[in-house]
Amino acid sequence: MSLQPVACKKQGELEYSVRGWTMTVALKFCGGAQTVTGSMHLVATNLSRALLDCGLFQGRRDEFYTVNSHFSFDPQNIDACVLSHAHIDHCGNVPTLIKQGFRGTIFSTPTTRDLCKFMLPDSGYIQEEDIKYVNKINKRRGLPPRQPLYVREDAENALQYFRALDYHKRYPITKDITLTFFEAGHILGSSIPVLDVRTSKGVIRIAYAVDLGRINMPLLSNPEIPKDINYLIIESTYGNRKHDALKDAEVQLADAITRTINRGGKIIIPCFALERTQLILYVIGELMKRKKIKKVPIYVDGPLAVNLTSVFRRNWSYFDELTQKAFMNQDDFMAYDNIIYVKNVNESKRLNDVAKPIIIISASGMCENGRILHHLKNNIENDKNTILTVGYMAENTLGRHIVDKERTVRIFGRPYDLRAEVVVMNSFSSHADKEGLVRYVKCCREQLRGVFIVHGEIAQMEVLRDNLRRKLNIKPRMPAKDETFYLRG
Repeated sequence: MSLQPVACKKQGELEYSVRGWTMTVALKFCGGAQTVTGSMHLVATNLSRALLDCGLFQGRRDEFYTVNSHFSFDPQNIDACVLSHAHIDHCGNVPTLIKQGFRGTIFSTPTTRDLCKFMLPDSGYIQEEDIKYVNKINKRRGLPPRQPLYVREDAENALQYFRALDYHKRYPITKDITLTFFEAGHILGSSIPVLDVRTSKGVIRIAYAVDLGRINMPLLSNPEIPKDINYLIIESTYGNRKHDALKDAEVQLADAITRTINRGGKIIIPCFALERTQLILYVIGELMKRKKIKKVPIYVDGPLAVNLTSVFRRNWSYFDELTQKAFMNQDDFMAYDNIIYVKNVNESKRLNDVAKPIIIISASGMCENGRILHHLKNNIENDKNTILTVGYMAENTLGRHIVDKERTVRIFGRPYDLRAEVVVMNSFSSHADKEGLVRYVKCCREQLRGVFIVHGEIAQMEVLRDNLRRKLNIKPRMPAKDETFYLRG
């Protein structure tokens, strides 16, 4: 493997000369290294600097602010930022980047740009509201007011820096780096950015498969495998887990919904507003069409989920072939007559008074903020109800406490007894599992000189690393945050 880890000479800057030879390409792992959120990686040459993703690190309030407000590079020196997709842990710190001096171009697919028009302002709004709550408490305690990382206006300002590029179109983004987007199959508009970095000894080809989707998932096209990759950066979210077959998950979902309906309860689904909400709508709609479950009202609660679903409907041409055909035949699974989209807060509150079985899909997916907290607060202590989790829950989140079925959980600072049934379903994940990750690396390995494992809890990363060593005779690296590797052509 033609790379060496070298410590940075000083915080925020890369050193290009070491042990007597001149470096051409440096790869610095600035976020999402040995952790799941906050993806951010810097590719630097003697001529230019390009950032791969600029995601929000998600954690407790103080850590959130400290980590996200400090970059390990000077944003003013970044020429281009490339976004793989619109999940907030991959794009959510773009407004801070711009606030601190970035004036380059942000490259994404057209759908990612359209989704970010809602994702980024929503992130700013959430931070504004959170700081209002904190400052009320601080005022009572005689503490000074705090500032949000960024506000809605900052996020809206960031949108002017976006430039959309279609899949498979080669485009020079700096003096010596060319970008091509390939399908990632993770969410609508997601991509595997490939950077062709020109050096004096030839071209170094870097692929960024973070996040990487699964094959044969509803709605989405399968991940593509770019040719002649020299260095691969790959995620490890499910590096030690195998997903159940989707058909089995549909049976489990139908059983959980039917069980809850029969006892007169509500099904509460904490759901990422982006991708997971639309996928669950599709699967539940199919179950109802096939009469596997009773037709009950489905409430999609939250303006972000409603707005993002409208983006999905406008961009149906990016779905897989089967879903495209359905849309051409006027079969829009997001517009069935039992689906109610809730934007208004008062309409959301009225769901507490509904006494019949209903399905509520609401963000956030990890139960850390948003309207889902109110639905959990009002329903978690009723054993007729079901909390059905359909996505990854990071450590120390309310969602993880629920998944772990702790007897008591805290919501808005108050303890609540967990009496509702908890059904945990990981099969709807749009991340590749341990077999999919190994298979993908195997397909890329013909010209491969190095593999870097990121975006995962350490236990998941270690298993993926060991599997790649054992099965493919590849020795991948697990970079630490801010660790730098220099790549030879």
